[in-house]
Amino acid sequence: MTLGAQIAWDDTILPFQLDKADVRGRVARVDGVLDTVLSQHNYPAPIEDLVAEAALLTAMIGQTLKLRWRLSLQVRGKGAARLIATDYYAPAHEGAPARIRAWASYDAERLELDQDGFGQIGEGYLAIIIDQGEGMQPYQGITPIAGKSLSDCAEAYFAQSEQLPTRFSTAFGRSILTGQDERWRAGGVMLQHMPKASPHAQGGATGDDGLLHARDLVEGEDAENWNRANVLLDTVEELELIGPSVHPTDLLIRLFNEEDPRVFDPQRIEFGCSCSEDKVRQSLSIYSAKDIAHMTTDEGTVTADCQFCGAHYVLDPKTVGFEAEKSGTDDGDAQ
Repeated sequence: MTLGAQIAWDDTILPFQLDKADVRGRVARVDGVLDTVLSQHNYPAPIEDLVAEAALLTAMIGQTLKLRWRLSLQVRGKGAARLIATDYYAPAHEGAPARIRAWASYDAERLELDQDGFGQIGEGYLAIIIDQGEGMQPYQGITPIAGKSLSDCAEAYFAQSEQLPTRFSTAFGRSILTGQDERWRAGGVMLQHMPKASPHAQGGATGDDGLLHARDLVEGEDAENWNRANVLLDTVEELELIGPSVHPTDLLIRLFNEEDPRVFDPQRIEFGCSCSEDKVRQSLSIYSAKDIAHMTTDEGTVTADCQFCGAHYVLDPKTVGFEAEKSGTDDGDAQ
């Protein structure tokens, strides 16, 4: 396979379906996107890993939904890793790429650099928020932090909140191709049992901390099909998920050949942020002129930074807040 063919599948989500098992899924690669996300910040290794896994999960989950606007994944904890936040923006029109951004907050003094990032979240929760845009009520589902990874938490979310058996297999890390600089590469496979009319747990919750598990939601032939697909996914190797030479369709054939896999049109993804000067002004519109004065720098400006993309906004304090002077032009600037 040529390098051109390798790179063509970077930052791509490939939907598929296993007809014999009544299972749908996604193969995702989040490479240049992840590299861009993490290059915006100088995160310690445990935080980088959490951001990488969260971004990969967000790409796969976001693409399964018929979104009109945004899906957000948030992980909040009481440990050193306090917040992981990601957004997936649906394509603006057919053929357009989806967009992903991600950001993290952590307590540097409490963070143990030689320890796994997931173990430093502590007590907390994973939330998925679906915002379909203006005029629509956002939906939010929450599940406690449990298991050994963010993937485990996402599986628990779908079992608890959506009653959908779901499985993720992910891999991510830094990689160097011949003649190229070191960069991040991430890949994963998502399996999800097709929705049933009235899903319900058969024998109680058997997951971590008393949460529902995928196996609690299937029985009979469905359970056999689901278990078979999971056994096949267990054979996937890390290099197949993040290596540059394995075509996603070849991977599906290798894993699920006997399940009659069908693929659909791939979805491109890229880094993208929704911040803007207008949104900064809107967020400041609740403050009085006195409040704005407290925010004004020694240089006589009000500034704001986007945590996701690093954009730096410089505004005239007279033009922000609910007591702002009205003028025909704005004096703000983004850097």
